[in-house]
Amino acid sequence: MRIELGVALTHLTSRKRQTLVSLTGVVLGVAFFLAVSSLMRGSEKDFISRLIDNSPHITLSDEYRAPDVQPAELRWPGAAVQISHVKPQSETRGIRGYREKLAFVESLPGVRAAPVLVGSAVLTFAGRLQAVTLSGIVPAKMKGVSTIEQKMTDGSLDALAVNPNGIIIGRTLADRFSLRLGSTLSVVAPSGASRAMKVVGIFRTGNAAYDQEQTFALLKRAQSLLDRPNRANRFVIQLADPYAAREVALRIEATVGYKAVSWVEASEDILSVLLVRNIIMYSVVSAILVVASFGIYNTISTIVMEKTRDIAILKSMGFHARDVRQIFLIEGLIVGVLGSALGIAVGIALMRVLAEVTVKPPGVTEVVHLPIWWGGEQYLLATAFALGSCLAAAYLPARKAGRVHPVDILRGAT
Repeated sequence: MRIELGVALTHLTSRKRQTLVSLTGVVLGVAFFLAVSSLMRGSEKDFISRLIDNSPHITLSDEYRAPDVQPAELRWPGAAVQISHVKPQSETRGIRGYREKLAFVESLPGVRAAPVLVGSAVLTFAGRLQAVTLSGIVPAKMKGVSTIEQKMTDGSLDALAVNPNGIIIGRTLADRFSLRLGSTLSVVAPSGASRAMKVVGIFRTGNAAYDQEQTFALLKRAQSLLDRPNRANRFVIQLADPYAAREVALRIEATVGYKAVSWVEASEDILSVLLVRNIIMYSVVSAILVVASFGIYNTISTIVMEKTRDIAILKSMGFHARDVRQIFLIEGLIVGVLGSALGIAVGIALMRVLAEVTVKPPGVTEVVHLPIWWGGEQYLLATAFALGSCLAAAYLPARKAGRVHPVDILRGAT
């Protein structure tokens, strides 16, 4: 192997310009591979992080994934059954025995949960009306499963605990109604019940629709106003490991009976789009390395053509075809290793430059940094693809060199 390595180095250094061009192609290919990959994966990680942090990992609602089979269908399976003039029995909707079910959910390792009663209401202030979503919460538990506390611009969730008639509204709604902390407005439930409530907090999430339509009140106050005593119709659940949400949701649903939807299930279409985007991204950046490999192919093919007589001499001295192939494969490997090492260095420099770039989207007050992912697997992937491309580009010339017949060459045959 030492002899093959020496011959390979001699070939590469004898054609310095062509070798340098091939090496530069690999360096730039690996560098741009890393820069684009880190930017795309960083934006994906940032998007999923925002999606995970700003929404429940699991939502348990007072619905069933599959309705119970009716007694008539059990009695006459497969028959055409129709019951007329039967009025469904009215009931108070909600999770039955929600306290016991909440205790079970909270007993699972790495799980935090908060009960919520969600309903519709109408806010009235100074003759203005606004339909909103009223969520009854327990402030102490809500802090552990939601980022709404970090979105507060005025007041806090704790203010609800000391003011039973308090309400928290979004910044868009506050600006529209000219409300501020301490303002009093009327909340009207669908049943017609009305109560005067005091603004004790204002939040801003950046989502104008959410900031206009979402409001929070104490769970007990919402139960009274919506006429659902001792009821909660939703559990907001957060996990220590968000990526275990699907399995935990299945376990909770199997035990509790109510429908539990993980963020993975709720965002399947978005995750599918991200997967397709990654496939396109890796295809594009890999094409750069494929193009760079043609430079290696051209360099080694030229060496094979120029060194045909030398190859014949080596074979006549006892070199086997595999030994000759190894020489040219080593040449491709040397270019690949050096190109990968230098490309990683250049790629890291590009990534650092991109990490310092800031953008300000139209209508947004905050400056945003480009999200860069520094995960180690992308370096391994770039190196593996670069080495694979270099060896593939070197294989055809190496195979051709291995088939050289020394007798024909030394006799001067073409």
